[in-house]
Amino acid sequence: MINRNVVSNELVSIITPSYNSQAYISQTIESIQAQTYSHWELLITDDCSTDQTIDIIKGYQKGDSRIKLFLLHKNQGAGVARNNSIKEANGRYIAFCDSDDQWKKNKLEVQLSFIKTNKLLFSFTGYDVVSEDNQLLKRIKCPNKTTYAELLKNNYVGCLTAIYDKEKLGKMYMPTIRKRQDWVLWLNIMNKIKHTKGLNDSLAIYRTRASSISRDKLLLIKYNWRVYRQELKFSFCASLIYLIHFIFFYTLKKLR
Repeated sequence: MINRNVVSNELVSIITPSYNSQAYISQTIESIQAQTYSHWELLITDDCSTDQTIDIIKGYQKGDSRIKLFLLHKNQGAGVARNNSIKEANGRYIAFCDSDDQWKKNKLEVQLSFIKTNKLLFSFTGYDVVSEDNQLLKRIKCPNKTTYAELLKNNYVGCLTAIYDKEKLGKMYMPTIRKRQDWVLWLNIMNKIKHTKGLNDSLAIYRTRASSISRDKLLLIKYNWRVYRQELKFSFCASLIYLIHFIFFYTLKKLR
């Protein structure tokens, strides 16, 4: 339920990386334009698209001054593109929506009310998973509460649902690794705040793609190992223990 008494008119900076997204970027932008909470800026950093993505974004820019486009000079990955948008962000809150995902129209209003009511610095929600042709595949629930220790075992935070309070936490950036960079950011935030709450309403739509890392289980395990060893600087033994935890909980989740 929305508590309209606590939803203020503070600016939300929405961080969107794009790369060859011509098939879906219009749906992404229009889902943000449809938000019932309208005080936002959409910062899109394009990672050297070779299709019509940039032209499509520029078309939306002409009719909406809240949309800002930045261009990278060489392809560097989603983490670098997101960081560029974070650097340019002016809002109190930093939110994320990738260029093939969508938000439901009340996403910002409901989630900001939840954040304000519970005095949270970082939060996330449930979301729907759809196929490339928009067929609903499943609904992802999120834990009502989570801690840094729990998040080490598995990434419960859908990037398209995450919001953090830049005013209280400062600007926090993603590492430049090609995969799992969002998880590292959530872990760095959680290491500061220790615990937070999730909102189990489904407020966003994640599009699963054939190229998704989650489709390749061995690659997923490889990047998780890299997070533990290279990004978090855990010992070999600690990294192995957390990787076993991850495989166990990931398998358990798939069996449910």
